[in-house]
Amino acid sequence: MSQEEILSELKRIREAIEKTAPSPPAPHGLWNEFKDFLSKYKIFGLAVAFIIALYVGALVNALVENLLLPAIGLVIPGIDNLATFTIGVFGIGQFLVALLTFVIVAFLVFLVVKVAKRWKIE
Repeated sequence: MSQEEILSELKRIREAIEKTAPSPPAPHGLWNEFKDFLSKYKIFGLAVAFIIALYVGALVNALVENLLLPAIGLVIPGIDNLATFTIGVFGIGQFLVALLTFVIVAFLVFLVVKVAKRWKIE
């Protein structure tokens, strides 16, 4: 028997099995539908990720405002607090703080996703 014949036979077997397997019945009742919704869309995982991201964002914001900005103020002469930095009439300091915070949070999320992929977590 050639490999092509074996593969075609395995394909026919798989199709036969897939056709005969009944789909799970739809859940009945509000509570069962709710549980099905939670498991199908992984709402608990989404909620946990949202809460963790919220606090990681607050932690990074505190890191930027209380540690990094004073360090930048020490390195760059004439800037005591980057958050109050202005160019002419434009106060761009708060924007720079938000941008720096975003970059750090995005990098942390990248690292978490990279570790999750390495550990084969979906």
